[in-house]
Amino acid sequence: MFCTNCGTRLPPGAAVCPSCGARVIVPAQIPAAPAINNYLVPAILVTLCCWMPLGIVAIVFAAQVNSKLAAGDVAGAAASAKNAKLWSWIAFGCGLAGGIIAAAFWGLALLGQH
Repeated sequence: MFCTNCGTRLPPGAAVCPSCGARVIVPAQIPAAPAINNYLVPAILVTLCCWMPLGIVAIVFAAQVNSKLAAGDVAGAAASAKNAKLWSWIAFGCGLAGGIIAAAFWGLALLGQH
């Protein structure tokens, strides 16, 4: 840290500047933004492997998380992360249900050939 009056490097814990005697002003600490998972990887995976339309919705919400955090909107970032997670699970469920239905039709088609 440096003196705001003369620019001299200050020793740790100094209350006054050893060079000019000015009172040391400690800058306020800016609280760090909380770490919020953006769920981008699961959103991309369900887009590629499960159901694309709902996966794209999840990607859009996941992409909003970091920009909202950078803007200081922690509540908005948390809401976008929650929506990204929700839409990822919905897309996963729809993809799983579609796969089960497709497998059932495929199995019935095989049984119908015999």
